[in-house]
Amino acid sequence: MNRFFCTKNDVLPLAIASCLLVAALCAGCTSEGQPLSGSPNNGGLLLPNGFEAIVVADSIGPARHLAVRDNGDIYAKLKQSNDDGSIVALRDTTEDGRADVIRTFGVFSESEGNFQTGAEIRDGHLYVSTDLRAYRYELVPGQLVPDGPPDTLFVDEGGLHQHIAKPLSFDAAGNMYIPYGAPSNACQDPKRTPGVAGQDPCPELDDHAGIWRFDGDKLNQTQANGQRVGTGLRSVVAMDWNPTDGHLYSVVHGRDNLHRLWPEKYTPWENAMLPAAEFVRVSEGSNFGWPYCYYDQMQGKKVLAPEYGGDGDKVGRCRQFDDPVIGFPGHFAPNGLMFYQGQQFPDHYENGAFIAFHGSTIRNPYPQAGYFVAFVPFEDGKPSGEWEVFANGFAGVDPIVNTSDAEHRPGGLATGPDGSLYITEDNDGKIWRVIYTGGSFTEADLARMEKEKKTASNIRTPHKEKDNLRQEMLSAGEEVYVTNCAACHQRDGKGAPPRYPTLAGTEWVTGDKQRLISVIVNGLEGPIEVKGKSYSGAMPSHDFLSDEEVAEVATFIRQNFGNDASAVSTKDVRRTRNAPSTDD
Repeated sequence: MNRFFCTKNDVLPLAIASCLLVAALCAGCTSEGQPLSGSPNNGGLLLPNGFEAIVVADSIGPARHLAVRDNGDIYAKLKQSNDDGSIVALRDTTEDGRADVIRTFGVFSESEGNFQTGAEIRDGHLYVSTDLRAYRYELVPGQLVPDGPPDTLFVDEGGLHQHIAKPLSFDAAGNMYIPYGAPSNACQDPKRTPGVAGQDPCPELDDHAGIWRFDGDKLNQTQANGQRVGTGLRSVVAMDWNPTDGHLYSVVHGRDNLHRLWPEKYTPWENAMLPAAEFVRVSEGSNFGWPYCYYDQMQGKKVLAPEYGGDGDKVGRCRQFDDPVIGFPGHFAPNGLMFYQGQQFPDHYENGAFIAFHGSTIRNPYPQAGYFVAFVPFEDGKPSGEWEVFANGFAGVDPIVNTSDAEHRPGGLATGPDGSLYITEDNDGKIWRVIYTGGSFTEADLARMEKEKKTASNIRTPHKEKDNLRQEMLSAGEEVYVTNCAACHQRDGKGAPPRYPTLAGTEWVTGDKQRLISVIVNGLEGPIEVKGKSYSGAMPSHDFLSDEEVAEVATFIRQNFGNDASAVSTKDVRRTRNAPSTDD
């Protein structure tokens, strides 16, 4: 790679003069050619030798994807819009790598969802997305915040549902790619119900579970204006165009709840490890098999889903579907993908893929996993080696028992004009800038990260017995809770915002018993407000629980997690179940 960069070791007069003469090309340096230095302890990150991290900004709000302008200005898309907006613009005027000018703009309606994600810059325009729309702002030279309202490029007319995020990618011709996530876990009806077969054929595949291509400049497009390029993809948040081989890639969120839905076929350990998060190369007509199949990275093959007659080993119809280029361990939650085209990092990283794993919520009773940034080396348009750990330490704890225990959850990736790597997280809204300050780079510089891959509980394969966090005997109510509820609401009852709400101190739990019983038994669709915050994760029906089990779990959550409400009896449950429907 033709690369010029200043390091702390550049002390010779000729090297210093060269840095000053070509300051615009000096990666990881100021405009005067002075090398930047990382934040203390790299802002909490563990990186390969030779890399440092600068905390660009902190507590800007729950930042998802981001884009970096040619002048270094940063635009981060927040999950939700607040009173000031949902796009954070950041500028560093002091050239220390830290943003000292921060502005927020782009107020969008709450009805546009809680997983507003996309941020891309193309041809002097900023493109952002909410759950239901894609917008375009014109960027004014020298000006941080755009003038005027954005153009609307795309509208999803189908409304909010599960897996609704709309990341954005563009190819070299200017086409825009947008996924339509599946509105269910495994195409069951009713959803997420133990032992229920999947619909066959799955009607959701008609207009969901795929990626569509649109005109990157045309206004007010709907799904009817697009062309589907790939299908069988349950939930896509991490997506990027690879300019080296001219293909779209994604890392896919796989299905959930193998053990809860099919306990006779899958152990809790298999539930934690499967299915793979599939790293896929999308070509015209690609079909990756959801909901009929999933990829088992341990067996290295696609197998039938249990909803379609699978037992964890049968292949059947799955032979006809496309395999991923890599299968990552299950539930790492891939939320960011970026092919590195910068000139700062060592040759090892040229054209390779960085992946931000947001982190699991449903690995209970094993430690949660993910919460790191991986790297996949590429050569000639395909992976050329094993995946690596590039950055860890986001969570700040080990093991991660509950999702809320993690300090940070990485999600967005972008390359700066000097080749720096930017990383966002969406708990508090922290942005890191990773720079390379080393000299020659060898495989030995990766050794500490290879050790991390084998030892960190959020990355390594959990031991079936030693890593099982559920060793104690549980009460009847807690047993029902851990089996059916903890995957979403977590063992500590704090949930995983903005999908799953807390159970602590909310009227939904401690208030009207009949409403709580109804939610448990019948489920709940659509956004709800809990303690002033909007949540969009669907609550599946638990009608399969007996009256005794509903009473036990309802009593458990009303009398734990800091709650002190009266017990729920089986009589209360029967009364609610037998009440006449209020539906018209």
